[in-house]
Amino acid sequence: MQEKDTNELEKVLGKTHLSDYDSYVQNNKDSMLSDSNSFSSYVKGKLSEKGITQQTVFLKADVPERYGYKLLSGEKHTKQRDVILRICYAADFTLQETQRALKKYGMAELYAKYERDALVMIAFNEKPGSIIEVNTMLKEHGLAPLRTSGVQD
Repeated sequence: MQEKDTNELEKVLGKTHLSDYDSYVQNNKDSMLSDSNSFSSYVKGKLSEKGITQQTVFLKADVPERYGYKLLSGEKHTKQRDVILRICYAADFTLQETQRALKKYGMAELYAKYERDALVMIAFNEKPGSIIEVNTMLKEHGLAPLRTSGVQD
């Protein structure tokens, strides 16, 4: 079943009666946020589809391997959106897949009206190279690079 975006779901909800709630949830379960449809499940599923190992992603993302595994297992949680962006970029996620991953993680999606987010969105669309090249591009435009866990320059 094709995943529906929020606007589609809201249109359906506008025509849904309270007595049809269970049917709504059942018919739209692929689009709903739930533990079985969590960030971890989503990312692991995408990696499997793409044939990419978690270890490869963490290396490319420059995220410590043990920390990365803990993030994907749900054992650890980060408040740094850049860490999730690094993982998504290194996993060769599309912009749409990245937005979905951010939403599932409970973080703000990339927003085209923010300069830095706009440039990151272009990077996801064009894939200019490694995280290092993305950070170089951000710095060249006077924007903060994608940070990894911990503070760095």
